[in-house]
Amino acid sequence: LMAKTKPGRKDLDSYTIKGTNKVVKVGDCVLMRPAESEKPPYVARVERIDADHRNNVRVRVRWYYRPEESIGGRRQFHGAKELFLSDHYDVQSAHTIEGKCVVHSFKNYTKLENVGAEDYFCRFEYKAATGAFTPDRVAVYCKCEMPYNPDDLMVQCEGCKDWTNVVHGAPSNLKSENGQCTQRQGSQSHTVSAYRSAVGTVHMELY
Repeated sequence: LMAKTKPGRKDLDSYTIKGTNKVVKVGDCVLMRPAESEKPPYVARVERIDADHRNNVRVRVRWYYRPEESIGGRRQFHGAKELFLSDHYDVQSAHTIEGKCVVHSFKNYTKLENVGAEDYFCRFEYKAATGAFTPDRVAVYCKCEMPYNPDDLMVQCEGCKDWTNVVHGAPSNLKSENGQCTQRQGSQSHTVSAYRSAVGTVHMELY
């Protein structure tokens, strides 16, 4: 007798998260329940949704890594909501999906007026096996020559074009009060203003 072939799986357009009315589609980012309850949820991008003949739904996902999960670990310039899009794919039961989230581009994230619990951002792709980043250069925004952490306020002196990250303390030529720079060119004082433009690049492998 010929062995019976296993019934095939069929692709689905969407999946409704159990106990909610939230619909997940291919391309959406989701929060997935970790095995250890004390850990934060995993974040992944849904690449495929399918079901077997018993309607057991699976999702093929591409994992996002948190900085502390990477080979280099978390660094000073990594934002609290920063993720790396990895080359690590996996297949999981759709029942492990807890909710949806949004992974913004770095540029769009810095424009958010309010960052919600479901908001994250990504500026690097990450090779899980080697720890390599793409791109391997990142803009430097601060006198400390560290990449920009969007959680920190950046200021620039409009007169002397000096800039710093407030978390490092104002440089000696900047006053914190009244937004004025104590360094003067003639009698002109310099106004300190928020600034978010790159002033250089640094190789990621240095970190």
